Parts: sequence; structure tokens; C-alpha cells
Amino acid sequence: MRNFLARYWFGYAMVLPVVAVLALLVVLPLLQGVYFGFTDINDTNIANPVLDREARYSFVGWDNYLNVLSGSAAFGSFWATLVRTVIWTFACVVCHYGIGLGLAMLLNRRMRGRGLYRVLLILPWAVPVFISAFAWRYLLNADYGLLNWVLGALGLPGQVWLGQSDLALVSVIVVNVWLGVPFMMVALLGGLQAIPSDLYEAAEVDGATPWQRFINVTLPGLRPVSSSVVLLGVIWTFNMFPVIYLITGNNPHTRILVTYAFERFFSGATRDYAIASTYGVLILSVLLVFAAIYRRAMARQGEEL
Repeated sequence: MRNFLARYWFGYAMVLPVVAVLALLVVLPLLQGVYFGFTDINDTNIANPVLDREARYSFVGWDNYLNVLSGSAAFGSFWATLVRTVIWTFACVVCHYGIGLGLAMLLNRRMRGRGLYRVLLILPWAVPVFISAFAWRYLLNADYGLLNWVLGALGLPGQVWLGQSDLALVSVIVVNVWLGVPFMMVALLGGLQAIPSDLYEAAEVDGATPWQRFINVTLPGLRPVSSSVVLLGVIWTFNMFPVIYLITGNNPHTRILVTYAFERFFSGATRDYAIASTYGVLILSVLLVFAAIYRRAMARQGEEL
């Protein structure tokens, strides 16, 4: 052991600051959130040095989890919100991957102005999210938005895109797809360029059609990249707070788990830190279960191939 440390001490010394920062910024808040989920902590019983008030919250066991998982509207209608979150995540990731793959395949071909097209298609990803969100909020405004103006010019009725209806969820899905496609496109383009051209030439010699080459060469060649970017896409989209909150605010028709946790933590007459922490732990649990199942399924498919 002593020889091992003497040999690799420099590597451990370089990693130690990163571990310390992660422990400070991630692990400690996570443990505190887990603890708060078992208490009744809120804005009225938390310690407040300014008001010279000591902490008065108490341990309540599993009560918060039982209340949330009961699906009561008083605690955010957890199951209905989870279904909406899954719909939001599934729709966005499928569109991200499908459109991103299509654009990546187009940009992988030799064409004039390919570099310019790449820059233009990456722009939505480069622009800060809050700027894009406010721009789309203006475009989708029911009274003076550009989209309804175009519909009016075509003789079509305008729509309340961000109102109290499921159309608001469709609208934010479109916005998030617009924001997320560039990342997927860049990642898949890198994967396409890593596939040996010899495989396509051999398939073409064997008489494979373009569709057969896509199914039997392109998709298997993209599997390592696809498995990673899809998993990242699901995690990011599941927790995509800025797009929904900046565009629709507290609209219940676009509420997902992470936006409701934010509402309980920062709004209301009494800021309910306990329920917000409970939601945070449940969100983490759902994503961990999904990631474990997804990685196992990908590993099984790799073994079958």
C-alpha cells in the first residue's frame, strides 16, 4: 500500500480538490435534502439568525413521502405530474434524436456551405436558455406574438399557445426540441464520422439498399454514442426547469416534477422545504432506476450483437 501511494500520490493529489468540491457542492446538499424530507421544515420553523429564531422543525418520518405518493392535489398530484413529466421527456428526447440524426446525416455528406450550415444549426444551442425562452414567449404570445400574426395574415384564427390547456405543453415541447436538437446533432455527427467508410462500401457491393445500410451499418455504428446521448437527454429533459418556468410560469398544464418542487420551495405563503426536498429525492430515485434499467438493456443488446 505504501509503495502504491508513493507511486501514484501525484494523481491522487490532483483528484483530491475535485472530490472535495463535489462533496461540498453535491454530496452535502444531497444529504441535507434527504434529511429535510423526513422533517416538517418550512419558512416558519427554520432557524433565522436575523429574527433571532431557533429551528423548531421536527422529525416526521415517512409522512412527507406518504402524502406525496398518495397523489393528493394538496401535494402536487404526484402521479399525474409524473405522467406529464414522462410525456414531456419522451416527446422531447424522441424528437431530439430523430431530428438530430437526420440533420447529422445531411451534414455528414459533402456539400457546398457545409461549414456554414453547421454554424447556423448550432446557434440555438449556443444562445443562453433564458434569452431563447423569452424570445419564444414573445413569438407565442396570444395578443401580439409573431406566430398569431402570421396565422392572421393567412386568414387563420390565432391560438392561445401558452394558456390553460394542453396546447401549452405542446408549445414548450416545441421550444425545447428547438433548443436541444443541436447538441444531439453534433454528438451524432461525430459518431457518424467515426464509422469506417469500408463498411458502407462492403454493404453497397453486397447489394444493400440505402435503408438496409442505415439499419445494418449506421445504427449499429452509432450505438455507443446513441446510448450515452439518449441517457443524458433523458436526465437533462426530465430536469429541464428553465424552459417551462420561463415560458409558462406556474401553468398547471405544463407542470413537471422539478417545476413543482421549485414552486413549493420558493413560493406560497409558507415555503415548504420538506415537500420540495421530498420531490427532489423522488426525482433522483426515478432517474437512478431509469438509468440502471436503461444501461442494463443497452448492455444486453450489445451482448446479443
